[in-house]
Amino acid sequence: MTTIEDAAGAVRETGGELRAGGTDVMTRTTGPLVDLLGVPGLRGVTWRPDGSAAIGALTTIADLLADDRLTAAYPALAATAAAVATPQIRNVATVGGNLLQRNRCWYLRTPGFSCHHTGGDACPAREGAHLYSAVIDQGPCVAPHPSSLAVALLTYGATADVHGRSPLGIADLYGDGGDPTRDHRLAPGEILQTVRMPVPAPSERAAYRRATSRETAEWPLAEAAARLTLDGDTITSAAVAVGGVARTPLLLPEVAEALLGKPAAEETLAAAADLATARATPLPQTAYKLPLLRTTVLDTLTAACTPRQGSMGVPPL
Repeated sequence: MTTIEDAAGAVRETGGELRAGGTDVMTRTTGPLVDLLGVPGLRGVTWRPDGSAAIGALTTIADLLADDRLTAAYPALAATAAAVATPQIRNVATVGGNLLQRNRCWYLRTPGFSCHHTGGDACPAREGAHLYSAVIDQGPCVAPHPSSLAVALLTYGATADVHGRSPLGIADLYGDGGDPTRDHRLAPGEILQTVRMPVPAPSERAAYRRATSRETAEWPLAEAAARLTLDGDTITSAAVAVGGVARTPLLLPEVAEALLGKPAAEETLAAAADLATARATPLPQTAYKLPLLRTTVLDTLTAACTPRQGSMGVPPL
């Protein structure tokens, strides 16, 4: 495709899916694909006069990490991106693809099963195998959204420019999780163009942590990103988001509120982390995620408050 209008029209005409890096879509579909890689203007980082950044949807995760100015300005995003997948995948996977990928539920991805996503009227995971499913119940489908980048972007209040509709906040890109047929709210022909970041906070402390069943190249069972600013030892602003535990990437305002105006001490962080599971109603096989979620949030907050790690909080790879 040579223009974004051509790509949008092709999706509407063929009923096909958009393809960028293809790291997800090529593993799960044999239907028509509409390639975005030839569309100009969708890749790279541009800086606005106020010092904020706009990230093209076709920017690869590796390119994002290679931009020193971007990683310095948005450390929570950089820390999260560094933990995604493997170097090989980060070299081809795009920011837009990570945000708009399909969920990892094995019922969706195994032919022969019917679920809300495939035209059915039930979620077989609820009564079946749901070991990796949500613990914060947002609606009929219990498959967590797999976008790690969305977790970090929620803490920044980032927005998305979308061809075919008005800009959306990252939270609005996913909604409240109540629609069990969709992993995001973009309709066919609506194409994510750019992620717009806020003006950087020079004194930001940030970190990202994930709990996985193996050290690398694994989807998180629970993950968290945190952004804090401190005045001396007092936390003056906070944003905390989690993934792997709900139908959508999710901000935890209750955790952030428990930090504000408090000293960045162990007891403050522990009390705030206790609230990470306040909305949880786990399924029988997902109760194990509750301590994982609480510990992951606590580890993230601790890393963000630790001067040596606070600027990035990048987990070891």
